[in-house]
Amino acid sequence: MVDLSVVIVNWNVRELLRRCLVSILKPGACRLNLETIVVDNASSDGSVDMLRAEFRQVCLIANEHNLGFARASNQGLAASQGRYVLFLNPDTEIVGGALATMVRYMDVHAAVGALGPQLRYPDGSVQSSRRRFPTLTTALFESTLLELWWPNNRWARRYQLADRSDGVEQEVDWVVGACLLVRREVLDQVGGFDEGFFMYSEEMDLCRRIQTAGWRVGYLPTAQVIHHEGKSSEQVVPARHIYFQTSKVRYFGKHHGRLTAELLRLFLLATYVCQTVEEGLKWLVGHKRPLRAARVRAYGQVLRSRLLPGDDSR
Repeated sequence: MVDLSVVIVNWNVRELLRRCLVSILKPGACRLNLETIVVDNASSDGSVDMLRAEFRQVCLIANEHNLGFARASNQGLAASQGRYVLFLNPDTEIVGGALATMVRYMDVHAAVGALGPQLRYPDGSVQSSRRRFPTLTTALFESTLLELWWPNNRWARRYQLADRSDGVEQEVDWVVGACLLVRREVLDQVGGFDEGFFMYSEEMDLCRRIQTAGWRVGYLPTAQVIHHEGKSSEQVVPARHIYFQTSKVRYFGKHHGRLTAELLRLFLLATYVCQTVEEGLKWLVGHKRPLRAARVRAYGQVLRSRLLPGDDSR
């Protein structure tokens, strides 16, 4: 029986993917019966050729088009056989025996349906990865223009569990999906990721469904994973803004109702109008004109998208 299926969705981060796989597959890194599945979303950087040449033990699913994180993760899930499934970003590196530590924890704690490790930046500092479920106020003050104006505000701090130590094992609402371990039994019960989320918020939605089904979500700091944050999404800045904010609107429409989602969507669009005006004024006075022009173009794409999720999210 396969103990652990590691599902990695890759898009144009070949070198980081190689390091990720080495950290998983190096001798002694994991004594579990393990399978590794990489779903490549039409990378153009030679990722697929690298996998075929260097990691023949890895199950490769090579998509002809970028299907997004949620849909590609579900492809990997459908191909997996493990008692546990680990959804892992390609820009991560497993530290020591973190995988075995997480599986042992889940074996002992039968009520925990999903588990996240402690994420760390490459310099060793702790990366925030534990969350409460967001309220509308959270959505207004976290990762928006208001947070730029009011950094470290109390709503964002509460959302990010700044009132709890990141060095203590604890139950949380959800964990960042860069490394998310889920029981097969739970996935059979609640399903995989909602494919209406192209990327972002899909792990928050999954953890919410897991909790609604009566399972707990845990955070385990004794298991550590390095995360080179955002290396895929930072390659396409306008798309990153659109996917991030549209997914937020979709999540609120799904769990808080259409009116709340519409209020949030209009607020977010208004913040991009403000940022467009600000960058345009800075361009007019000659301050870093290439940067200002690029930002105006990016924000313009966001505004043209209208941040409208699919109709099924409303």
